Amino acid sequence: MHDPANRESPPAEKPFPMTQTMMKSLFLPAALLMALPAMAQSLLGLRLDALAEDQALAACRSNTRQKCVLHARNNDVVFNAKAWPTLWGPYARASEAAKAPIGTKPGQRMPDLNIRDAQGKSGKLSALQGKVVVIHFWGSWCPPCRKEMPELEKLYRKLGDRHDVAFVLLQVREPFATAQRWAQDQKLVLPLADSGSQGEEDTNLRLADGKTLADREIARAFPTSYVLDKHGLVVFSHVGPVHDWPQYEAFLRDAAAHSGK
Repeated sequence: MHDPANRESPPAEKPFPMTQTMMKSLFLPAALLMALPAMAQSLLGLRLDALAEDQALAACRSNTRQKCVLHARNNDVVFNAKAWPTLWGPYARASEAAKAPIGTKPGQRMPDLNIRDAQGKSGKLSALQGKVVVIHFWGSWCPPCRKEMPELEKLYRKLGDRHDVAFVLLQVREPFATAQRWAQDQKLVLPLADSGSQGEEDTNLRLADGKTLADREIARAFPTSYVLDKHGLVVFSHVGPVHDWPQYEAFLRDAAAHSGK
């Protein structure tokens, strides 16, 4: 549906076929086994000497906040699959986390949102410190959000054995009852939480201190997702739908095992 307020994210780019030439100088952002077409095109024809690798890395970083790693050099794959899920680290220690500014960039502390569980019990995001938190902003009015939900449910089920990983799914610009009804109709089993939104014209999120924050300050498009370490610091963010949520399982397990020290 058309939304003049542009509440939804733009359509996600589809994966593109990677030719042998592209593979000669392909860098990948952590947790996304795909390169952006603009980046790949900019790397065509580069010789993979030290200067070319620096240029390729810079091009990758311009398209993502995540770390970039070398996938292949000429015909040799140098990608380290074992180290791949550790790239959200190293994680901040308690002394470092105590000094982190409030914000949504990696290494910053997510604003302390007021949230209610499905039973209406009020709480706050900071109460989840000690757990890795997947916080997801979505709406049942948003086609990319609806399409993404089954994949997010798969990830939630895979991590059912982890009591130190929490999911907080907050609806935006609609009442909680509307979002909950849609999820129930789809037979989705996910831990929905109430952002406090009253409807389409309500563009604010509630903070634990009673103040409000414009939802666009946290999510410039919907859906938007963040992962917080056990100190409540951002270690990952993504604007738009994620095409394969289960690929993040290993990353979340690594964060659960190694953050919060």
